Amino acid sequence: MLIQPSQAEVRRFFCSVYTKGQSGQALEAIETIAIQWIDEHPEYHADFADAEAAVARMYEVEDDKPNPFLHLSMHLSISEQCSIDQPRGIRQAVELLTNKRNSLHAAHHETMECLGTMLWESQRAGRPPDGHAYIDCVQRNATRD
Repeated sequence: MLIQPSQAEVRRFFCSVYTKGQSGQALEAIETIAIQWIDEHPEYHADFADAEAAVARMYEVEDDKPNPFLHLSMHLSISEQCSIDQPRGIRQAVELLTNKRNSLHAAHHETMECLGTMLWESQRAGRPPDGHAYIDCVQRNATRD
């Protein structure tokens, strides 16, 4: 079953996780992964502190500040892709990149660039995402100097 939450639902999810994490409440499995990435990005904490303001805010490409909800959603997506190795080979590619950069966080950020490129090219061409091109991009990053 494909789950497609709305933008508001995604933002409320991250705000809720942030609040639960701040207060020490028990977290569900996906929330545990989310709070780890939230903790890696203290520059976004203010964005997660007020759910209604988060839902109302528009993040423009021209702003110097990235959309924290998109950014963390990509971290979660990559974490999930690696956990189930889908597309097949992504886990190994991200592990190689993590070892090369000596940082899972840095590897995720490079992987996000590849993921974003794949999605943009898919939308632009009106075709399904190319998982092989995505993995090839991550592997290239892992093997270049």
